[in-house]
Amino acid sequence: MSAILSTDDLNDFISPGVACIKPVEALPAAAPPTDVSLEHEVILDGTPAAAAAATAKSNAPAEISLTDCLACSGCVTSAEAVLVSLQSHSEVLSLLDSAPGLQIRQDEASGKWSVEGLEDPDSKLFVASVSPQARANLAAACGGRIGEQAAGDMISHLFSSRDGLRAGGKHGNGFTWVADTNATREACLVLGAEEALGEALGGDNKASKPILSSSCPGWVCYAEKTHPHVLPHLSRVKSPQALMGTLIKTTLSRVLGITPDRIWHLAVMPCFDKKLEASREELTDSVWGGDGNPGRGVRDVDCVITSKEILMLTESRGLDFFALPQTPVPQAQRTPFPDPGIQQFLFPPHRRRQAEPAAGTSGGNLYYALQYVSAKNPGSKIETVRGRNADVVEYSVVSAAGQPIFKAARYYGFRNIQNLVRRLKPARPSRMPGGKPVGGSRKQLEYAYVEVMACPGGCTNGGGQVKIDDPVVVERKGIVSKPGPQEQKDWLAEVDEAYFSAEDSSCGEDSVSGAKETTEDLVGGISPSKIRDTLAHWASITGIDANRLVSTTYREVISDVGKDKSTDTEKVVQLASKIGGGW
Repeated sequence: MSAILSTDDLNDFISPGVACIKPVEALPAAAPPTDVSLEHEVILDGTPAAAAAATAKSNAPAEISLTDCLACSGCVTSAEAVLVSLQSHSEVLSLLDSAPGLQIRQDEASGKWSVEGLEDPDSKLFVASVSPQARANLAAACGGRIGEQAAGDMISHLFSSRDGLRAGGKHGNGFTWVADTNATREACLVLGAEEALGEALGGDNKASKPILSSSCPGWVCYAEKTHPHVLPHLSRVKSPQALMGTLIKTTLSRVLGITPDRIWHLAVMPCFDKKLEASREELTDSVWGGDGNPGRGVRDVDCVITSKEILMLTESRGLDFFALPQTPVPQAQRTPFPDPGIQQFLFPPHRRRQAEPAAGTSGGNLYYALQYVSAKNPGSKIETVRGRNADVVEYSVVSAAGQPIFKAARYYGFRNIQNLVRRLKPARPSRMPGGKPVGGSRKQLEYAYVEVMACPGGCTNGGGQVKIDDPVVVERKGIVSKPGPQEQKDWLAEVDEAYFSAEDSSCGEDSVSGAKETTEDLVGGISPSKIRDTLAHWASITGIDANRLVSTTYREVISDVGKDKSTDTEKVVQLASKIGGGW
């Protein structure tokens, strides 16, 4: 979705097109008895007025879900935005006020966990996860006085402490856990690097070289709708948001003995397109809890809101986000995660820090893969060559002898993405006997891995982020004139600075152990062996194969918009009727 498009700016209504995959099916209602005493009856297009009114009433507005929208490429951007708005801060508040919160208790003697409130079928267990890009954006909105971690503490207070959402609403609900997606990001980095080297994600669900990153939903939707030839190249590793959703739903449902639909997972992301990702049928319990095929099951991520919508959320509840505490939520107000291994993974005693600036602000998939390859080849070094613009960069891992070992690239922004997909387009066989293949790129890609992001500049520049011209920033910065492109560029630099501001520190009173972990196999500050052990532990809890938990699939989206669906037989009949023929 365009970075300049906001759901709040829409004032148009777009009805479903004639080729919508979920058409309106409404039969005319039976006409009421006609009053014979009437001397005159108004006829509209050959239909009695009463019958016409009944027919119009029966044609209720079409109910099309976001999942339906993803199966059709005929919608325009604003129509998708209308459906995206169904996941909003208003939905969060509505659910908190309508569904009583489940309470988690642990018996001190036996250590067993129990869930209170299951007798109410509407009750939910609320869990949230927050991306570092969203935290960095809100940190910049605070005036640049704080870092990304402090902004994360403010969000945690909003979601889970007594001074936040729990202070209002019908049930005084809040979120039992607020997780950092950096946890699943680390797992995705290790899995992505192993996939690039052919070391992970076994079975038939393998990506072809060059492997293209798939954590950007705008890029994935674009590929599925317009360039299906690149789908075999998309990484099969789930995004951090999707992996967090699967981890939360599978673990809690198994450990607590509740169904996935009783767990409500909210994700805070920098991008509106993450709402589209949350609605994918590939990311539901029908995959990990059913036959393994995509379907309309329970979503792993129930709702996604953006950084901008966090401010809307606080305003709707009469709270001042900028007045929230910038310290961790006290231990007395925290609930331990019911599995110690997953607790240690999601809520470690020491906070995670972002990678170095060379990794970029989109998670660092590419840079970690380069570090991973370099670590396996002692004496090697990483070389960088800038492309035609700042959003195209080529990388090589070169051995000590000067031989290239691993080639990769970064392509950000749709203009650069279009050049990428053209170079991946295969040649078509010639229709002439012995003829040469037609089309295809003359210059084939030699990369093993390509990091692709729809937004120029990366995820900190996502469409759902607070911008320099938003009223809250204008007011807090005292901006008089309308900000221009340079001011927006400076603002993005502030967000990036906040993104890399995190330092190693204790999480506060929730530390599980006093000693800091030390490992010998660290790559970019992450231990691949620890990630593998965590994934194996997760698989043992759920009884589901780890590859099935961490991987996803893609499908070509074929649109019927503007196409003639008539069969050959129907066309012959139509032609015969036009020329006076018959059967």
